[in-house]
Amino acid sequence: MIIETRGLRKSFRARKGTVEAVRGVDLAVSEGEIFGFLGPNGAGKTTTLRMLATLLVPDGGTATVAGVDLRRNPGEVRRRIGYVAQGGGTWDEVTAREELVYQGRLYGLGKAEAAQRAAAAIEAFQLTEFADRHCKTFSGGQRRRVDIALGIIHRPTVVFLDEPTSGLDPQSRAHMWEEVRRLRAEGMTVFLTTHYLEEADALCDRVAIIDHGQIVALDTPAELKREVAGDVVTVGVTGSSAEAAKLLEPQPYVLMLERTATDLRLYVDAGATAIPQVLRTLDGAGIELASIELHRPSLDDVFLARTGRTLRESE
Repeated sequence: MIIETRGLRKSFRARKGTVEAVRGVDLAVSEGEIFGFLGPNGAGKTTTLRMLATLLVPDGGTATVAGVDLRRNPGEVRRRIGYVAQGGGTWDEVTAREELVYQGRLYGLGKAEAAQRAAAAIEAFQLTEFADRHCKTFSGGQRRRVDIALGIIHRPTVVFLDEPTSGLDPQSRAHMWEEVRRLRAEGMTVFLTTHYLEEADALCDRVAIIDHGQIVALDTPAELKREVAGDVVTVGVTGSSAEAAKLLEPQPYVLMLERTATDLRLYVDAGATAIPQVLRTLDGAGIELASIELHRPSLDDVFLARTGRTLRESE
């Protein structure tokens, strides 16, 4: 395994006492994977990532990253990994090319080799048109591409990406997904944190879902969704959802019912046959339907099944 942790823990002192940010995380990431760390803000994603990147010292547990013991030899870990923070690291008053050359020099590259790698990164990340402009003139998507180029200029074995597409528009996000896939194609292991469900589903070979500092699920996106059998029917009513839930939950076609802040989620074997029965049940009780939707289980449904609430509610 390229990354392996056992019982990784981290706490912080707060006004009201000690906050356990990460509570015994066990992970095993294979070489060449795109591994996703999915969870709401405050769940422990970034704290875990910062420990693996040697930016925080764990309170307990063990970890190896790129074949190196995290606690015994953090300096060697740093040499073998790349890290791209959520806030980025570009400087406003320098150019992308200057940033890349400087980063290469920090990793011990000679001047000529640093310039050569900077030129290769500029081409690979499609930065050629604006590589010699000051970074303050870049769009969010352009800046994020420079951030990732900086993180891999020294050709690391593992690259950690913290919320790589946060705040980007849909077009820039799609472009960033292609860049992440390209890194894996070049032989890197990619460990990324995200709270975007569709991002984890589309990009990741495997996903770990973290909540309140603990792993609640870990598998491929397809296997995780397979745990939630059948279809999901989302029902909104104009009146009391509690009354609708009381009527629908005992129905034989409902495998499970969950109430969210805005609607009801019915887990059923076959949505096409369940919807007419839902309509008849509600209509017979005089409950006015506001909306009804049918969809396949998502990672949000997995999160709901494991925690009792949706990921979006947790945000």
